Amino acid sequence: MILKLINRLFSNNKILLLFILILPLSINSQKQETINWITKNSIEIENANPDSELINFNKNIPEKFKNAKIFGFGEASHNTKEFFNLKAKFFKYLVKTQGVRTFIMEESYQAEKGINEWISGGKGDIKTIAKNFNIGYWYTKEIVNLLAWMRNYNANKPIENQIRFYGMDIQVGKRINLEIREFIDANKINISEKILKIVDSCANKKINYSVKDNWWQQQLPVLNQLKKEILKSNKKDVAYNSVERSLDYLIKYTEYASKINLKYPESTKSRDLKMFENVKWIVENEAENGKAFIWAHNEHVNKKEMYYTGSEIINLGRHLKDYYKDDYYSIGFDFGVGKIDGLTTNKKSGNRWEIHHIKKPFKKTYAYTLMSVNKNIYFVDLEKANKNGTSNFFNKKNKHLLIAAGGYQPKPLHKIMINKVYADTYDALIFVKQISQPDYNLDR
Repeated sequence: MILKLINRLFSNNKILLLFILILPLSINSQKQETINWITKNSIEIENANPDSELINFNKNIPEKFKNAKIFGFGEASHNTKEFFNLKAKFFKYLVKTQGVRTFIMEESYQAEKGINEWISGGKGDIKTIAKNFNIGYWYTKEIVNLLAWMRNYNANKPIENQIRFYGMDIQVGKRINLEIREFIDANKINISEKILKIVDSCANKKINYSVKDNWWQQQLPVLNQLKKEILKSNKKDVAYNSVERSLDYLIKYTEYASKINLKYPESTKSRDLKMFENVKWIVENEAENGKAFIWAHNEHVNKKEMYYTGSEIINLGRHLKDYYKDDYYSIGFDFGVGKIDGLTTNKKSGNRWEIHHIKKPFKKTYAYTLMSVNKNIYFVDLEKANKNGTSNFFNKKNKHLLIAAGGYQPKPLHKIMINKVYADTYDALIFVKQISQPDYNLDR
């Protein structure tokens, strides 16, 4: 009896040992199959030079990309040179090949006027034009060079054929009150100073993200009533579009501020819903051909949700995909190694930006496998990948680095390692093996 038991255990152990030996071989075989498929089927992007042509891409352009009208180009971080230059490269390509002339950015509405004046031939230089940005990440040589390209493109073209810049974000209220007052004064509309002071207060008050404040909610009825009164004045030969848009942005800013301290993630969902409403208005009222390019973070433009797969925090891209269907095309970015900025917070010494060097991709991430493909920059059509296999690589949950407003913050690392299913999240992925910092010096 004992002898039989010993033989059975020995036999079971042999099976277990065989399984242990075979499993790594199977996993490595699947990984190699994935790498081989991506190597063969991805579209190599020749370089990150924003002024060179997308030769390989133009020869192999995915059908859904070709037929889309609204393109959401993300970025895996807000402070990466290659992401900026590649997005500029694709924007120029879309202008030349598909007639896209509406450029929408994760930036404030207030930035529009000065930037549009300059790219239409107005006075100033790249340093003065960059001051229109309310988000500091855009104050880079890479982005102002793109604006300079827009300026050159617009030269000698009628206004209806020019590229126009638009801001979709609603996190800043400053100066909107001045536009509203200017319109009221110019058209002699009778609005009480008491109401206008509330408009001033809403525009000038900054959001305190750490304090609950019911003040914002109390101002909304006044702003909505003001909008009604202005539009009701209905003066002959007066164009109300500009002031209506100013009022809408101020109302959205105030609505967003009123939700900051509600239960998570109400303010996050509110911000992206407002951005969707703004994009929809711009596309339907300003883009004559209904085409637009959207520049924002991965988490805003992806077609599924914010943060990890399964969060159900509906974002800008999900609203766009639900509303525009295949007319909306979402492109995400990922990377392997390189240098990147991160904000270090310290109560004693103060906050400071530091340079971090990621020397190798982290295990159990998409990037860990994608780095093995023998291309430095490449475009993956995720619909094609999903249909044709690759061991279901893009259709399985895998980790990636979520690098948001604070830049790369590796301590603790697990807080920025997020689970995603890329096939559900984007229509396409652009992978960059090595990244670097943007050029913040506009003097050279």
